Amino acid sequence: MNGKRDGEPTRAFEEITMKNEKPGILFVGHGSRDVDAVNEFYQLAEGFKQRFPDRLVETGFLEFVRPIISDAVQKLIDQGATKIHAVPGMLMIGSHAKNDIPSELNNLQLQHGIKIEYGAELGIDAKMLQAARDRIEEAEATIPDYDANRDRLETLLVIVGRGATDPDANSNISKITRFLEEGMGFGWSATAYSGVADPLVPAALERTKRLGFKRVIVAPYFLFTGRLIKRIYQAADDFAAANPDIEVVKAPYLNAHDKVIDTFVERLEQITTGNANMNCQLCQYRVQIIGAEHKVGMPQEGHHHHVQGIGTDADNHSHDHDHHHHDHSHDHDHDHHHHHHHHDHENYGHHQKANK
Repeated sequence: MNGKRDGEPTRAFEEITMKNEKPGILFVGHGSRDVDAVNEFYQLAEGFKQRFPDRLVETGFLEFVRPIISDAVQKLIDQGATKIHAVPGMLMIGSHAKNDIPSELNNLQLQHGIKIEYGAELGIDAKMLQAARDRIEEAEATIPDYDANRDRLETLLVIVGRGATDPDANSNISKITRFLEEGMGFGWSATAYSGVADPLVPAALERTKRLGFKRVIVAPYFLFTGRLIKRIYQAADDFAAANPDIEVVKAPYLNAHDKVIDTFVERLEQITTGNANMNCQLCQYRVQIIGAEHKVGMPQEGHHHHVQGIGTDADNHSHDHDHHHHDHSHDHDHDHHHHHHHHDHENYGHHQKANK
């Protein structure tokens, strides 16, 4: 016999009980048809999960990849979760984080009768800037005879963001560019986007050529690889080939940098403390932003049902979805007039300070 008295709970049962006493964690990814991007997201999610060995953690995706968000929520409920903290695995507060994910969570909350509290995106954060700095320094380390103290003033930094229909998200990339230029001491900087917003990478590089810099570092402010990263690097290669007198250096994207995971952990802690607030001061669905006046007060609804769980490129070799514009040249803040009604978010507590 094992010496355990009848009725004494097993260690496994104790661990399950302990996990169920705390809210389950839902880590929400955008999803991609690029298999490498999905694998990288899972690597980051695993790093995040390892920080919470005493919590139930599941990953769900907004589109393409399974499990979709509703499946991940069901998994948490099946394991005994009675409350869920949802963390968006996204860099900026575009329409996905403002509209599509909250809309999905609103519906699931009503469907299951379970409380789901929603966290903030990574946003502009000192730790994220440190991660970006490290990636840029990795690129600098590949340049022969390069001395940062001497050569940064003669180097142009180009930060590339995803690009969105939301000027709030786009302006955040410009702010990050400025932080990195000043903080690292580059001679000049420019902001470009992979899609939707201008300037796109080829146009931005062509414009900066007139500034006369003989070295350009192109740094994608992205979490993962995918079609957009490959397109950005191809644009950099094309520019280098057309301008052999300019040295073009490609910096790595952020990926599962420790500082990125640290920021996700902080966003989860903010939900726990009731301080997970989105910056809604310039939300195009709440106030009249120039050029987006028609979006104020529109009802909130998601626009991803037709691509939920349909699979990656590996699952769809013979079926190209480009014909319905989900190539995601912006992966994919497409202008489908994403709607957003902020009182629907009050259950998630991410903007309550903005309303005070």
